[in-house]
Amino acid sequence: MRKLINVFFVAAGLVFTANVASAQQKIAHIDSESIFASMPEAKTATATLDALKKQKQTEIEKMQGEYGTKYDAAVAKNKTLSEANKEVVGKELQAMTVELEDMKKRIDEATQKAQQDLGAKQGELLAPLNTKFITAVKAVAKEKGYAYIFDIAQQSGANNLLAWDGGDDVTAAVKSKLGISATAAAAATPKK
Repeated sequence: MRKLINVFFVAAGLVFTANVASAQQKIAHIDSESIFASMPEAKTATATLDALKKQKQTEIEKMQGEYGTKYDAAVAKNKTLSEANKEVVGKELQAMTVELEDMKKRIDEATQKAQQDLGAKQGELLAPLNTKFITAVKAVAKEKGYAYIFDIAQQSGANNLLAWDGGDDVTAAVKSKLGISATAAAAATPKK
């Protein structure tokens, strides 16, 4: 009986120790905005996306300009409408209306296509950066023994971390893992 009691206390002690040990997990936080702002590849991707956006915007504005010109011509044509030329001008106005509706449809399609192209390009350019970032964060977590690393960047859509007190900031360690120097990171970080 005495052996049974000793075994019970040893088992209970091991369970209690395991629970205490698991409660001692290390937690850290990073600022992903600062890291991405420091990555040269992110700057290149942003410049590429901005150039593509400007190109698409110029194309759509050109189409809208043509639409405006044709619309003004239709309004001017409508002012010439009278009883004497009602049939001829009416047919011309109908043709102009059909053409304007077609142009409006093409502008809407071009706008939608431009948004899809921008989204696809953004995914193409940023997916490898995100993978590289996640790999570096996981490597730092493993090296330093962190169970959790939270992102404190405000732009993070799924960021539920509203306050933190303590924990370690491993932003610099992740930047180092990505090969970003401290001087380049300081220059890229906007001052508040």
